This record gives sequence, C-alpha cells and structure tokens, in this order.
Amino acid sequence: MPIYTTDQQLYGCLKTLFNLIGEADPTAGDALLETGLAIRFRCSDPKADILISGRKPPVEISYGATSVKPHIDISLSADTLHEILLGNLKLAKAVGSRRLKPKGPVWKSFALEPLLIQAQLLYPDVIKDCQAA
Repeated sequence: MPIYTTDQQLYGCLKTLFNLIGEADPTAGDALLETGLAIRFRCSDPKADILISGRKPPVEISYGATSVKPHIDISLSADTLHEILLGNLKLAKAVGSRRLKPKGPVWKSFALEPLLIQAQLLYPDVIKDCQAA
C-alpha cells in the first residue's frame, strides 16, 4: 500500500516539511540560489509535481502543474521520495536501480544537498504527524 494515497496528502506533508526546514535552517536553500536552478520532482502513485526553484530569492516551491520550465526533471514514485527523505535510500542507489530517473544536468542537482540533509532530519516526525492526521 502506498505511503501517500492522494496528491493533496503528499503536498500537505511536503509543505509542512519545507516550512520546518525554513525555520530550522534559513540558509538551507542558499546553494540552490547560487546555481539558479529549478528542479521538478514528478511523482507517481499518486501523481504529483513539486518544483523547487532557486532562480531568485527566496527559494520558491510550487505544488502541482506550473508553467516554469525546470533545468532538471526527476521522475520517481512518491514511495521512492519517501524512502529518500527518510534516509533509507541513497540518491545514487535510487538512480542506479532506476527508481529515480533524472533528465538534465544531474550533477548540478547537488545544490539540493543542504535541503535534503535538513529534510532527512525533520521528515520522520513530519510523516508521523501526516499519517496521524
């Protein structure tokens, strides 16, 4: 059974997560801002799009369809995203096993690392709250 049953449930948990990241480490998005990248996560099961844009301060996060063209598109299931955010699945292994399929200059996506580190610290509590709701 999938962790997230609807796109709204996924968006709600991620909104909470990104708000907490902003409170815990306001500089977590600085590396992304330095690159000016926009990265879109295209999730399946449920279908959902999350765009993280460092084109201009502050980092902007969009949920759902948007007209912004990303530099990097990453396709993955919501369950794979969940495993990455928990720290149970490393990005390299996700790419190698084709559970995560990037398009674009993937090496530039390392700018997401500070956000990912904060996400992995905070996500376990966020998902508990989301599942309890």
